[in-house]
Amino acid sequence: MARTEQTVRSLVREDPELADALERLLAQQEDGDEDALKWRNVKEDVTTGQWGRLIEKGVLEDADDGFRLADTDEIREALSEDVEVEDDDDDSSWSQWDKMAAVGALAMMAGYSINSVRNTVGGALDMLLGPLDAMLPFYLVILVLATLTGLYSTILQDNLMDMSGMGEHQERMQEIQDAQKEARANDNDERLEQLREEQMELMGDQLGMFKQQFRPMVWIMLITIPVFLWMYWMLLAGHVDSGEGSIVLPMFGQLELLDGVAGFFPAWIIWYFFCTMSIGQILRKALNVQTGPDTA
Repeated sequence: MARTEQTVRSLVREDPELADALERLLAQQEDGDEDALKWRNVKEDVTTGQWGRLIEKGVLEDADDGFRLADTDEIREALSEDVEVEDDDDDSSWSQWDKMAAVGALAMMAGYSINSVRNTVGGALDMLLGPLDAMLPFYLVILVLATLTGLYSTILQDNLMDMSGMGEHQERMQEIQDAQKEARANDNDERLEQLREEQMELMGDQLGMFKQQFRPMVWIMLITIPVFLWMYWMLLAGHVDSGEGSIVLPMFGQLELLDGVAGFFPAWIIWYFFCTMSIGQILRKALNVQTGPDTA
C-alpha cells in the first residue's frame, strides 16, 4: 500500500468526517480556478484540526501560494474502500454506572458531618473489618487498609485512564506553538489565523481530557470513603482499645491517634495518608501503571 493511501486510511479511521473533507478538497483542487488550496477558501469545508493534521502528515504539501493534495489517485483509492472506524466513546465518556458511582461517593461524604450516616456506614463495615481489628493493633489496621486502598486505586487508574491521548494532545499543542513562531517569523497571517483556530479547538478538547482523568477518582472515592468513615467511627465512638490508641510518628514522637499533628490533622489521618501515598508509589512502579501523559 502506498504511503499517502496508508496515511489517509489511518487519518479517516481516527476521524471519519475527514473523508468528506478530503472529497471536498479533491473537488476544489480539480475544479477550482486557482492551482493551490488556500485556508481562506476551504475553511467552510474543513475544520482547523483536520487542515492541520493533513499538513502535519504530508497529505497537503506546500505549493507556490498555498497547498496541494500530495497524490490525488492514492487519496481516491483510500476513500473508495470502507475503513473500520475506531469507537472511543466508551473510553472517553462517563457511563451510567460512572455517574451512579459519583452520586454514591457524594452521598458517602455526608458521613463526615452527619452522625447517623457515619454510624450506619461504620456499623455495616464493622461486620467485615471487625475481625481484622481483633487481630491487629489499630495502627496496623490502618496500614493494611492503606495498602488495600492503594492497590485498588492503582488498578482502577490503570484500567479507566488512557494517558496516551493526553500525551498526543500535549505534543500537538507544542507543534502548533512551534508552527506559530515560524509563521510569525515569515509574516504569514493566514497561517497564523488557521493555527489560532486549531489551538482554540484543542483547548476545548481539554475538558474531555479532565473528565477522563476524574473518572477513576469517583470509583476510588466510592470505596475509600466508607473505609475512612469506619476508621473515623471506630476512633470517635471509642471502639479502639485503650492500649492501641497511640502511635509513634517520625519527628513528632508518640501521639494519641486523635491528637492533632502541628495543630492540624489528627495523627491517624497523617499515618493513613503517609502509608497510602508511599505504598501507592511502590505499587504503581511494580505494576508499571502510568498516571501522567506519555510524551515520549
